Amino acid sequence: MSDFGQKITLLFNDRGLRRKIFFVLAVLAIFRFLASIPIPGIDQGRLDEFLAGNQLLGLFNVFSGGGLSNFSLVMLGVGPYITASIIMQLLTMMSPKLKALYHEEGEAGRRKFSQYSRLLTVPLALIQGFAFLTLLQSQGVVGNLLPIQVITNILVIMAGSILLMWLGELISEFGIGNGVSLIIFAGIVASIPSSATQLFYQLSADPSQIPIFLGFLFLACLIVLGVVIVTEAERPIPVTYAKRVRGMKVYGGISTYLPLRVNQAGVIPIIFALSILFFPQMVINFLSRIPNDIVSAVSSVALSVLQNPWFYSSLYFILVFFFTYFYTAITFDPDALSTNLQKNGAFIPGVRPGQTTAKYVSQVLTRITLVGALFLGAIAVLPLIMQGVTGNATLAIGGTALLIAVSVVTDLVKKIDAQVSMREY
Repeated sequence: MSDFGQKITLLFNDRGLRRKIFFVLAVLAIFRFLASIPIPGIDQGRLDEFLAGNQLLGLFNVFSGGGLSNFSLVMLGVGPYITASIIMQLLTMMSPKLKALYHEEGEAGRRKFSQYSRLLTVPLALIQGFAFLTLLQSQGVVGNLLPIQVITNILVIMAGSILLMWLGELISEFGIGNGVSLIIFAGIVASIPSSATQLFYQLSADPSQIPIFLGFLFLACLIVLGVVIVTEAERPIPVTYAKRVRGMKVYGGISTYLPLRVNQAGVIPIIFALSILFFPQMVINFLSRIPNDIVSAVSSVALSVLQNPWFYSSLYFILVFFFTYFYTAITFDPDALSTNLQKNGAFIPGVRPGQTTAKYVSQVLTRITLVGALFLGAIAVLPLIMQGVTGNATLAIGGTALLIAVSVVTDLVKKIDAQVSMREY
């Protein structure tokens, strides 16, 4: 039996691993059940029409795990928790106490830091729930509600987001993989059957589209391969530990490498860009309801500009590119890396320890981040480009959904492989 076959056999024969897998599947089934329960008072036809004509909310629907598409109990998904985590990471750059809590106080400090993120999730979920409810009311998707109904719906939406955050942490603790990422992944995968069915009916009605579909399928395989390669790509920097003699023994003298990922920021820049793009649109929608001719005219012009596909795509690409550099800069500190190497008696061959090492690492990181930023920007706007070329919304691949799916699958495979290898030895 091959090594792969042995690992698969061990995976399902080991009681502990099997229990973790079934636990993950059970939690994801609960999530999909909650995502199918809509909040009362929704015009589903108007909601589908509104989401189809709004690319930005379509992307938010990805992060909600598909919950926004039917205004379900978990319509916000894990979005507020992700936003809270990002805000807390940004605050570590401004608060020395938070930075010390996260980086210097070990596991206990990280648990306390995570607790702060959970507490921040509650007001963010309330604000986002109110914003979405008001936006959809202005578009006629939600009927006129009494104040008590509005408050009840906002509290239900907030509770759904908190529940998903808890379910995600349960997966991380008792299952395999990152729970929050798996919840988003489950929402992405859940939309595949409906898209496949829609595509099948289109091909049945017009068989002349089959060659285009086959070409799209080949291109899709190439794009997925490219995403996997760039996501896993690393730039190794050689590191050597100096020899130290203690008594009759010699320590150190080994050579290793420091891996710098090409896509150091992951999908965080896309989340930042979506937040920036969504805020002005929400403000303009509020302004358009003001009974003033001048304000209404300016709001309608601004909204038409924001919804222009070329302007939207260009601005989206620029923001993703900028935030890739920004997030990499605040999460990776070359000076701290240089100090740690020097404390441990390590150095980069041909580079002086200290400030010179920090400068060298910073230059390498800047060059490879350029590749990662261009890659993220291209992947983000790829579905919009393919929809414009083919004229078919079904024949579109790329974007945030693909990037999340590839990242989650590769991370899950690595963790399962690590669990299996640990039990083999």
